[in-house]
Amino acid sequence: QVHLVESGGGLVQSGGSLRLSCAGTGNIYRINKMAWYRQAPGKERDLVATIQRDGETHYAGSVKDRFIISRDNAKNTLYLQMSNLKPEDTAVYTCYAEIQVSANYEFEYWGQGTLVTVSS
Repeated sequence: QVHLVESGGGLVQSGGSLRLSCAGTGNIYRINKMAWYRQAPGKERDLVATIQRDGETHYAGSVKDRFIISRDNAKNTLYLQMSNLKPEDTAVYTCYAEIQVSANYEFEYWGQGTLVTVSS
């Protein structure tokens, strides 16, 4: 059984910083693509950033130059360093990963989500 366990959400003032973590646990052979998504109240879930196993990254325009996605392959852990936070960044942040449980089988997994609230 594989799980993604997130931590690091909370309440922060506008202009502040937070760091989210997402740890993969269980029967993991290899983690390939990882990503952070977010869903603001009353809105659809949006992609925030992606990172490939080799470290290649992609960011949504709204967070570029403020957020940094990174990973530690040895620890099966994904991070999102968020800086200069704005009230419009308020959302539930969820991690996503494409995980091989063996050499031949890969599945998609989602974390449970962590709430980030930015006050003005």
